[in-house]
Amino acid sequence: MSCAICQTRRPKRFCPGVRGSICTICCGTEREATVACPLDCEFLRDARLHEKPVSLDEDRIPNSDIRITEEFLEKQAPLLSFLVRTLAGAALEIPGVVDFDLRDALEALIRTYRTLRSGVYYESVPENALARDLFRSVQRGLDEFRKEQQQNRGVFTIRDADILGILAFLQRMELAKNNGRRRGRAFIDLLCGLSAEREADLAETGNSRLVLP
Repeated sequence: MSCAICQTRRPKRFCPGVRGSICTICCGTEREATVACPLDCEFLRDARLHEKPVSLDEDRIPNSDIRITEEFLEKQAPLLSFLVRTLAGAALEIPGVVDFDLRDALEALIRTYRTLRSGVYYESVPENALARDLFRSVQRGLDEFRKEQQQNRGVFTIRDADILGILAFLQRMELAKNNGRRRGRAFIDLLCGLSAEREADLAETGNSRLVLP
C-alpha cells in the first residue's frame, strides 16, 4: 500500500481531505496547498500550533491611515463580535472559501465604506465569485444589524466610520494569520474559534465580550 498522494512512500496517517492514507511528508507539503483540509483534522490542528505568525511591515499595511485603538475596539465590541460571527458563518456556508477570498472581500468592503466618507456611495464588488458572495453576506448582515440596533435603541448607533474601522482591523488580523497556502484557512479557523468563545461566554455569563488574540 502506498501514499494516496505521492503513490511512492508508505502511508502513516489517514487524511480526511483526500479520504485516504498518506505519508507524513505529503501531509506537511500538501496540507492546505493542494489538499482542502477539514478544520477539525487533528494533524492540521497540531500544525496550527507550530505555524509562525506573519511579521507585518507597518509601512506596508493597507489602509494604515485608519487609526484603530484599544478604546475603539472596546467601544465597538458588539459590532466586532457580530462581524466575526458573520464572516465565520459565511466562510463555512459558502463551499470552497479560503482565507484569500476573505482578504478580497474585506478589501472590497473597505473600499465601499471609504466612499461613504466622501458622501458618494459606490459598491466595490469583488470580481472573485467567492469573495463576492462573502461581500454580499456581510452587507446583508450589516443591514440586519443596523435594523436591530434601531429597534432596540430607537436610533442608528453604528456609524459608517465605525464599520470601516472594524473592517480594517479584521483585514490586519487576516494579513497576520494567513499562512500563505493556496487553500489556507487559518484566519477562518481563528474566526470560528472567536465566534465559539463569544457564544460560550454569552451563554455562561450573558456578557457579549469577545476575546481577541
